[in-house]
Amino acid sequence: MDLATRVTSIDALLPQTQCTRCGYPACRPYAEAIAAGETAINRCPPGGITGIRALAALLSQAELTLDPECGTEAPLRLAFIREDECIGCVKCIQACPVDAIVGASKRMHTVIADRCTGCELCLPPCPVDCIELVPAPASRNLMREADAARTRHQFRNFRLARDATERDARLKAKRTE
Repeated sequence: MDLATRVTSIDALLPQTQCTRCGYPACRPYAEAIAAGETAINRCPPGGITGIRALAALLSQAELTLDPECGTEAPLRLAFIREDECIGCVKCIQACPVDAIVGASKRMHTVIADRCTGCELCLPPCPVDCIELVPAPASRNLMREADAARTRHQFRNFRLARDATERDARLKAKRTE
């Protein structure tokens, strides 16, 4: 299997939470590092032992226990914003890797529960601690939803890059006026 195919196959086995607990900025870079032999297959707490087993089988490697430095395996929990406490700072929106939070500056925000991957990246930037984690409905399954989460993450990255390019073009045009 060539490297690109290996990366895609590994990425397909990851839950696409984009949580960074593995030490990489998203699931795809973690898959690339695994494929290149730069890191172990046991660094994804959301994927847990099931994910480790799948990666071990794909790569013909021994199963490992989850690396405790990356966290522990736990049931899926979703972000919930106590809207009456939200000050509309947009820091949670900027932190969400899958665009699961909506709102506007100085307006309250809310989490689109069906899109939330439980990555917890929205918690640290919240200046008023109005975000909490709540148990996900039993019907939620990260692996079943992984393709949609991957697509949302890719579109977010595309949108951010496009916005930066447009902003740079506007600034350049102002400088030449």
